[in-house]
Amino acid sequence: MGDSLVNENDYYYFQEGTHTHLADVLGPHIHHDGANFATWAPNARYVSVIGDFNAWDKGASPLAASGRAGIWHGFVPGACRGQKYQFYIESAVNDYKVVKGDPFGVLHDVPPNTASILWNLDYSWGDAEWMARRSKANSLDAPMSIYEVHLGSWRRVLEEGNRSLTYDELAERLVPYVKEMGFTHVEFLPVMEHPFFGSWGYQTTGYFAPTSRFGTPQEFMRLVDRFHQNGIGVILDWVPSHFPNDEFSLGYFDGVHEYESADPRRGIHPDWNSFIFNYARPEVRSFLLSSAIFWLDKYHADGLRVDAVASMLYLDYSRRPGEWLPNQYGGRDNLDAIAFLRVLNEDVYRDHPDVQTIAEESTAYPKVSRPTYMGGLGFGMKWDMGWMHDTLQYMSIDPVYRKFHHSEITFRMVYAFSENFVLPLSHDEIVYGKGSLIRKMPGDDWRKFAGLRTLFAYMYAEPGKKLLFMGGEFGQWSEWAHDSSLEWHLLDRAPHASLRLLVGDLNALYRRERALHTTEYLPASFEWINDQDGENNVISFLRNGASKDERIAVVCNFSPVPRDNYRIGVPARGTWEEILNTDSTQYGGTGRGNLGGLQTVPIALHGRPYSLTLEVPPLGVLFLRLKRP
Repeated sequence: MGDSLVNENDYYYFQEGTHTHLADVLGPHIHHDGANFATWAPNARYVSVIGDFNAWDKGASPLAASGRAGIWHGFVPGACRGQKYQFYIESAVNDYKVVKGDPFGVLHDVPPNTASILWNLDYSWGDAEWMARRSKANSLDAPMSIYEVHLGSWRRVLEEGNRSLTYDELAERLVPYVKEMGFTHVEFLPVMEHPFFGSWGYQTTGYFAPTSRFGTPQEFMRLVDRFHQNGIGVILDWVPSHFPNDEFSLGYFDGVHEYESADPRRGIHPDWNSFIFNYARPEVRSFLLSSAIFWLDKYHADGLRVDAVASMLYLDYSRRPGEWLPNQYGGRDNLDAIAFLRVLNEDVYRDHPDVQTIAEESTAYPKVSRPTYMGGLGFGMKWDMGWMHDTLQYMSIDPVYRKFHHSEITFRMVYAFSENFVLPLSHDEIVYGKGSLIRKMPGDDWRKFAGLRTLFAYMYAEPGKKLLFMGGEFGQWSEWAHDSSLEWHLLDRAPHASLRLLVGDLNALYRRERALHTTEYLPASFEWINDQDGENNVISFLRNGASKDERIAVVCNFSPVPRDNYRIGVPARGTWEEILNTDSTQYGGTGRGNLGGLQTVPIALHGRPYSLTLEVPPLGVLFLRLKRP
């Protein structure tokens, strides 16, 4: 077997910053009589591979420098699947000597161990039907309700030392749960290998390896495959914004800052004390692009949610004056990161037009989810952090005072169609003393559950894809803890079981009613009926589908006081069916409602020719649809 898999095109595209399949030529590649190894260390004077196959002898298996691009490569006879290995590196510019994990390793030892493991990625996929139709399931006019999951804490085995479930156990238990609940997609907090479990995966070291804490790459593939076979998409959190400074990882790789910027004003993240990638360097761009494409190619991921995009866009992010360097024009925009994100999205959609990229971007940076040819960043969607902040702030206020904050619940529609938004009730909102979703609701337990029902129904009624972090669907009381199981015992109690039933019904309603999803990124999909009734803490609006037959009226009462004989204007004559009422007794409510539906009267109101007189329940949401012939 030859010493190198790298050819002239690989060198060229790698150094150009456009290589998207570096994992095909760098890292480990197993053959019947040994394995190829290759790594990038342009400022090394000596590199060898050490491992189980050579008794970890630094001099036994030296790699050869290619003379181009700083790639070192070699073939080690007898190296085989399952053996552990690392790179031993001596710097050419100083006395730095270090043992590093493989940046392109596809499997690493279980932390706190740091060795890489020789492994192949052979797997026989059974998701051909899903892959053939996922372009429709992932399209902007399809319903997308996302269940956000931290695999290590969704459910734990208490009788076995509080261990996490394996990938195979998750396939047996998580998949049917998500299917039963009616979510269309799951989103995993980063599964990429990470040394510190408390980072939830956001301090990534293995950009090409799922964490070995829960099993092998094939077992993770089987989990994704099982979701696909059940018609559920899989989105992976991916972190190109920063990486930890552990010595065995990417930082200071060969005695020089290769992956990160050398100047701490560009290369150190002040919030997480981690390294920031040097997006100006072509080889680093090729590394990150290859990682993103790798998860779509090898693991059939249906989308990538890119973490902490705002921290990439701004050179002064979380920095005081004097702690950051302006760009070449004197501004604060990180032009190299912006260029990288645009290329990333162009490459992803070129190779996989049937997936989605989603940005977690917390500022008002323009055109995040608009195509690059329109001057955008090219993401398919963006988390609406403003909606999340305003809504949770409003819902945490005692209803007595909500009339003074009415704009917090209505302001979103000023900008709702400026991006392709996802409405996130994510993990970030229920940690570090922020309290669980249900504890954010004011009042006694009945009001807390009713408030949470109202919050969820309001989210499903608004234009935008939906995201809910695990545990929220049944009203977990405790904040999320990464080293504990969700409080599944709560489902033995009626209020929690009833809340979960509502979330399942909301998913079914969202998927079934075209007015709620087919046009939700178009301004015509939304019309206010009345957004001015702050005195009663009530808002009402229409959701419109592609035809006049696809209309739903929504009335949200954010007050614990029922609003009897409450009138709203509607555009069409006939019977308006009450297709969901969050105050139904099956959801734990009082049972106040409209007996299944109401007939319009020919009295104009709210600029519409007909009106309905409703019984609007306390802390409740009504969904009404014109009865079809």
